[in-house]
Amino acid sequence: MTQPSRIHLFQGYGVELEYMLVDRTTLQVKPITDDLLKHVLGHYGSDVDKGMVTWSNELVMHVVELKSTKPESDFVALDKEFAKNVTDINTILASWNAMLLPSAAHPFMNPMTETKLWPHENNEVYTIYNKIFDCRGHGWSNLQSTHLNLPFYDDEEFARLHAAIRLVLPLLPALCASSPILDGRLTGLLDTRLKYYKTNQSRIPCITGKVIPEAVFSRRNYFNTIYEKIKTDITPFDPEGELNPIWVNSRGAIPRFDRGSIEIRIMDIQECPSADLAVVSFVIELIKALVAGKFIDHEAQMKWKTEVLAQLLDQTVEKGQQAIIANAEYLALLGMPAKAATAQEILKHLVERMIAQGKLGEWKKPLDVILEDGPLAQRMVKATGAEPTHERVVEVYKQLAQCLAANEMFRP
Repeated sequence: MTQPSRIHLFQGYGVELEYMLVDRTTLQVKPITDDLLKHVLGHYGSDVDKGMVTWSNELVMHVVELKSTKPESDFVALDKEFAKNVTDINTILASWNAMLLPSAAHPFMNPMTETKLWPHENNEVYTIYNKIFDCRGHGWSNLQSTHLNLPFYDDEEFARLHAAIRLVLPLLPALCASSPILDGRLTGLLDTRLKYYKTNQSRIPCITGKVIPEAVFSRRNYFNTIYEKIKTDITPFDPEGELNPIWVNSRGAIPRFDRGSIEIRIMDIQECPSADLAVVSFVIELIKALVAGKFIDHEAQMKWKTEVLAQLLDQTVEKGQQAIIANAEYLALLGMPAKAATAQEILKHLVERMIAQGKLGEWKKPLDVILEDGPLAQRMVKATGAEPTHERVVEVYKQLAQCLAANEMFRP
């Protein structure tokens, strides 16, 4: 996202929401993002500036991204603007009998036959990616996420922010998993999108690493240990050097030193903007507390090993809030004096602590739904049943589309 000037920690945030375009009747994907943007621009283009919110294309033609045009701190206002833009887009899409659909994966899209890549401006990178990885798989063409960009000003702020974010990442699937169904059936995972995210670039393993970023805390070390490795490993596949290692990096949190921000990429998108901004607000408050040393100091945060955090992430990807975290040291760093706890207990503990401190008040209702009924994926599974028919899947996802249109939480 565009960031006109560097800002300091927690002075503003970039939020990006990705939605599917689908047929209103059948829910089949509608690869018409270019026509949507052309309807407003008058020509094929990749961005529509609507003030606080900008519409953009993505890799595939059935996905549109809504993002904050610049860093924002007033999430209540941003929530209203996202909701308004959803309404505006749905109004336009109605002429094609189409609508926006939330959640992190289409439940029955066949990516091998239905994928259509963006063919217009700035599509060179997409073409190279497709040549190397074949972007027709679920991990490429069938996934939608929420991205959160957090600013840093210099190496010192980067180190503090990167250390804190690494510790928060394992909790995120428990908070916002929304991809339990692929190919028309339950996958057995609540966050199936992340399973594919971890493996879709396994041909060049250094691009994604272990999803949890390495314990690297300066610009120089990051370039030397991560970007140089990516550059070396992609060269045989991209001899012309068209892929920038900075663009290719696919860890769960990616530093952009050119604009002074770290982008968190492993959050499944929720059913409505209010849910996403509640999740994002919680994540920001938890990172703030860690950066301020409210739980453990910065030096201790930097010592956490990537492998340990990656194992915790695997647990929440599979089981969401029911994952049992039996790492007493991790619980202690979050202020819990226990040997084991479910991810749900951890999240409740943290949210209650924040609300007691006068934070997150405007997001209490959506957070209560997530903490009481589970992440969206768990609520979706409850609604569809253990062996859902195609008709039942369509019915439930139409309810999700209604939640998005009304900016309301989904409760089965």
